[in-house]
Amino acid sequence: MRAIVDRLAADDFTGRRVGTPGGRAAASWLAELFGELGAEVRFDEFALAGAVREVYATPRLRFDDGENVTDLVFRRDFCEHLATAELGDARDARLAHPDGAVAGAWVLVDGWSPEAAADAAGRGAAGLLIPRGTDAAGWMPKMIAGPPVVDIPVLAVRTGLHARMGRSVGTGRVTATVPVRAVDVTAQNVVAEFRPPGAGVNVLLTAHFDGVGDDPAYRLPAACDNASGVAATIEAARLLHTELPPGVGLSVALLDAEEAGAHGSAHHAPQVAPGTYVVNLDGAAQLSSAAVEAGGAAEALLAALDRAGRGLGVPLRAEAMPSDNRRYAAADLPSIGIGMGMPGYQTPAETSDRVEDATLIAAASLVHATVADLVSTTAPDPD
Repeated sequence: MRAIVDRLAADDFTGRRVGTPGGRAAASWLAELFGELGAEVRFDEFALAGAVREVYATPRLRFDDGENVTDLVFRRDFCEHLATAELGDARDARLAHPDGAVAGAWVLVDGWSPEAAADAAGRGAAGLLIPRGTDAAGWMPKMIAGPPVVDIPVLAVRTGLHARMGRSVGTGRVTATVPVRAVDVTAQNVVAEFRPPGAGVNVLLTAHFDGVGDDPAYRLPAACDNASGVAATIEAARLLHTELPPGVGLSVALLDAEEAGAHGSAHHAPQVAPGTYVVNLDGAAQLSSAAVEAGGAAEALLAALDRAGRGLGVPLRAEAMPSDNRRYAAADLPSIGIGMGMPGYQTPAETSDRVEDATLIAAASLVHATVADLVSTTAPDPD
């Protein structure tokens, strides 16, 4: 599992964003690994139009408060807002509040709303600056999917800095670029069948392998989200393949484009046989307790998970898990989503050394024990 995490977080996979050479290379490597484990593997491609926001050059933001000029640090002091219009060339303008004269100005607003963006664009503003917090390490996590694009450039600025800019209205100026665009991509799920579906219990293990991708100036290894979940899922499948009784179906889907809106699972879920039990693992890096969300007719699956957690000493808690499990639940498949922590979430600090060996073992053991219990308690009696 450690080797899988390290490999997926390596430089040549460049953050594994959907539709990139690094993402496709990661999918090919995972397919080879499944083949070595004895599974029948296929790629399942699908197109995504305009679903991904791509930062194609490092955005710039220079703040002149009338006395000092500061070049701000991308992802530390500011970042792109996902609804932003593209701004490739630098735009220099004064600062303004929304209730003042905004024509030709960068406007400081207290929060995001499409109505405020439309109002500012209609009044001829140069762009919007909204406040945003950072994580505990001072990073602004990266995302690649969000609200519809508006007709004006939008940047998110660290909260304290945003307040400082507000105090300089009348004397302050901002120069900025927002080189962000929506792109069309081709995504690629990796589906591995270890045991064909049968008349008895059929199980699908899932984890997304994509990340948000590197920035031009930063590596984002995506070790915790979700190389860790991929590694633990593969290990659980490896063990189950050799242990499950005949007639039990076992497949693994490593999903693309989760970071772009869970499109990989949305594409795959309609292909899954009705009644298949789905276990999705998103994050297996730092365990305090495992977050669990159930969907569909998942009572038997939840009961098996509860018994497995108690037997292994892995504490479980009910918590929202907005990941691929929801797409399978929406397709009326009994499903659970499990999460065990993502330190450094979607920042350059999400490195493979942040993934704990003990959590990888706990995650693989929990999935393995859950499926083994489910099969033993729900499989029909051969007599």
